[in-house]
Amino acid sequence: MAHEILLIDDEPDIRMAVDGILQDEGYETRQAADSDAALALFRARRPALVMLDIWLQGSKLDGIGILEAMHAEDPSVPIVMMSGHGTIEMAVSAIQLGAYEFLEKPFNTDRLLLVIRRALEAASLARENAELRLRAGPETELTGDSPAISALRAAIEKVAPTGSRVQISGAAGAGKEVVARMIHAQSRRADGPFVVLNCATLNPARFEEELFGTEAAQDVPRRAGVLERAHGGTLLLDEVSDMPLETQGKIVRALQDSSFERLGGATRVKVDVRVISTTNRDLQAEIAAGRFREDLFYRLAVVPLRLPSLRERRDDVPVLARLFFARAADASGAPGRDLSTDTLATLQAYDWPGNVRQLRNLMDWLQIMAPGGPHDPIRADMLPPEISGAAPVLFNADPSADVMALPLREARDLFETQYLQAQLLRFGGNISRTSQFVGMERSALHRKLKQLGVGDEKA
Repeated sequence: MAHEILLIDDEPDIRMAVDGILQDEGYETRQAADSDAALALFRARRPALVMLDIWLQGSKLDGIGILEAMHAEDPSVPIVMMSGHGTIEMAVSAIQLGAYEFLEKPFNTDRLLLVIRRALEAASLARENAELRLRAGPETELTGDSPAISALRAAIEKVAPTGSRVQISGAAGAGKEVVARMIHAQSRRADGPFVVLNCATLNPARFEEELFGTEAAQDVPRRAGVLERAHGGTLLLDEVSDMPLETQGKIVRALQDSSFERLGGATRVKVDVRVISTTNRDLQAEIAAGRFREDLFYRLAVVPLRLPSLRERRDDVPVLARLFFARAADASGAPGRDLSTDTLATLQAYDWPGNVRQLRNLMDWLQIMAPGGPHDPIRADMLPPEISGAAPVLFNADPSADVMALPLREARDLFETQYLQAQLLRFGGNISRTSQFVGMERSALHRKLKQLGVGDEKA
């Protein structure tokens, strides 16, 4: 199906010329000469793209007014502005109001078609991303009620409305982007864009282009960088320790002045952006090693937050596992299955080197690969060997073991030893949490552990 383009210009000759170019390229077109006709056509049927002149003689609204009206109704439709008397200030204003690009008349045909093609591709990608978010949805809430997560949630509620820059540290896969999205969602910028730049995966040679964008040159249109696209919202510099040193120096000034120059440009672009950064490294050690600028660190880490690893919040493992397993069932259309108590205890005892991301992937795997019927619970022996093998002895007990050959006292001591070892491991050696769960007074549990020779407990 051909893309339909709405062409808005008060000059019939311009409309006819552009219409001929577009028709030759296989596009369908509709035309309007003033704001009333343009908005009527826009509302009657959404075009794939709008080409809009700024100056419209005899029109109630000029091009900027039409741009604002259309963008308010449907911001997903890309709008390319045109003018024969344009200025840099006018172009910047149009882009900030939502235009995809600004073209000066008379424009080069090849550049015109390139801008249209890129605008349509960007709109298509945005729709695909929106559909993916609706299906899976980026995480925007921290799940769990462990003391560490409760304290972090309280800190987020305090810092989110302030507008201060925040640096989030934590291990890979722990959910640092979730924290960043929470801060954005609870801020005064929640209605603005949330733009992510992944510093760990980006080619070092492309950093400045991605950050600052590029100015128009010859037949190549101007391209906005992430700082410009995040105007009025939040920019997340994900794993900022991987940013090249040279780029670090340039972003220091951009953060200080709230302005920058596009590559190949000479005009400074003013932006209003809140910057959040994440790192899985010790940035003080990176500074000492000369790999990270100290002045950038202090500009980014105005409010430092630390996200605990999953093994530091074992109390949250059961609720996370159930949540991810239910989502996996919904995504596959399969009936939900229960996770048995011994499975949850085994998951709590595991150290999770891949953190929350590893747990989520495991639940997806279990939904597909776990044996048994749709109503059978997931048992601990269905877990992958690297997880079940690290489980407490009690959950790996050999059913053929000759327990019946033991006297009652020895069998009872063996069970109590394995049971308490398993519970201590499950709760990370925390004696208070273990005593609460097993239903023993803390002092009584201390005596029992000493009697059985079980040690290394934490208060």
